[in-house]
Amino acid sequence: MKNSKTELFETMPVGKALLTMAIPTIISQLITMIYNLADTFFIGMSNDPYKVAAASIVSILFFMLNALSNLFGVGGGSLLSRLLGEKNEAEAKRVGAFSIYGSFAIAAAYSLICLLFTEQLARLLGASDNTVGYASSYLFWVVVVGGIPSTIGVTMSHLLRSAGYSKESGFGLALGGVSNIILDPLFMFVILPEGNEVTGAALATMVSNTITLVYFLLVYKKLGNTSVLTISPKFAHLEKERIKEILSIGLPSAITALLANLTAIIKNNLTADYGDIELAAYGIVMKADMLPLNIGMGLCQGMMPLVAYNYASKNYVRMRSFTRTAQIYGMAMAAIFIVVFEIFSPQIIWLFIRDESTIAFGKDFLRIACLATPFMISNFQKIYCLQAMGKGKESLILGLFRQGIFAIPILIIMNSLVGLYGVVAAQLISDGCTFVIATLLYNKVYNSLQKEINTVKNN
Repeated sequence: MKNSKTELFETMPVGKALLTMAIPTIISQLITMIYNLADTFFIGMSNDPYKVAAASIVSILFFMLNALSNLFGVGGGSLLSRLLGEKNEAEAKRVGAFSIYGSFAIAAAYSLICLLFTEQLARLLGASDNTVGYASSYLFWVVVVGGIPSTIGVTMSHLLRSAGYSKESGFGLALGGVSNIILDPLFMFVILPEGNEVTGAALATMVSNTITLVYFLLVYKKLGNTSVLTISPKFAHLEKERIKEILSIGLPSAITALLANLTAIIKNNLTADYGDIELAAYGIVMKADMLPLNIGMGLCQGMMPLVAYNYASKNYVRMRSFTRTAQIYGMAMAAIFIVVFEIFSPQIIWLFIRDESTIAFGKDFLRIACLATPFMISNFQKIYCLQAMGKGKESLILGLFRQGIFAIPILIIMNSLVGLYGVVAAQLISDGCTFVIATLLYNKVYNSLQKEINTVKNN
């Protein structure tokens, strides 16, 4: 690595190093959030509910690509940072190369499955005779054709960040997001004839993800021998134990992402039973809640390589300084969002819709939902710290508790006992319960390091 990257991990002031890694990631997360909403927004301009429904139906299959990219991006990135901390750059190079080709293989397999069973998958997710054609077209271009560049691009962004190139990682993802926002109306309303809005949105997403991949390939080429990052297949061979280390972190991350999608589906279905206005209001709240969620995720992703590197180099004092600083930043941000959402909830809902009934429900929903923010961010930080330290079993336990053991049963129970407002409050309760488990597990891991931390301090 360049000396500047070594300085970032080892000697740069903790707050500055964390912000150096986190700010580009947060910006890219926010742009990605906007572009994830862009397809729905522009397809909605067609005023055809079947087209909107079709894109929404198959979106879960597109989000599956993120889960697949986490398998090698998060797993490989965590191991790569730890190997750099151990000064084992040769092995880090092999881990990075293997992660890219592993990501390619699993994305290719997934795309092939979607090609062979396009209509069956669309109908399984709820497509009707009115929507299956639109859904199949969207699935073909976004996942079948665009699945490989999308998955590899996200994997490469994780690896770049893990090697200290957070700015390049964030810019690449942001480039794809901005490209998608620009290309959506171009493909939908200019290039393709009327009636092909869904296909146009899918093409825009596929092309923008390909642009991101091309940018990352150029970054890798520019870095050359100054970095451990490479796409050369001759470095892609790994011993079985190393592959297990990658999967021990990547698999929990992928499973957690899948469970999060499942939880969102159940939440939407439960809310839909109470009426269209209530569903619209809660849908808006979930979109507003994406802002602190994405900022919190960006902070955690920026923190993760710094924790992994210093954990592996046994600089536990600096490692713990990063986790504590990230906690302070995260809680300060959560407090700001709670104050803003509690005071300005009617105005925030009004930005999305002018209907008074929807605003009436939405402002109440938002005031309840925002209370989960500090627990949510704290849980994310603990999970990412455990992943950074290579604690795959512990991170899997927390992921299963948060999205499976707590979230889904609590949703069903609160819906039965309290009704609509119980569904809204379920996130607060499930993240609060997860916070207790996460703190106990997190402290147990840290207590095992405390003796070494104290020894380093005394020396």
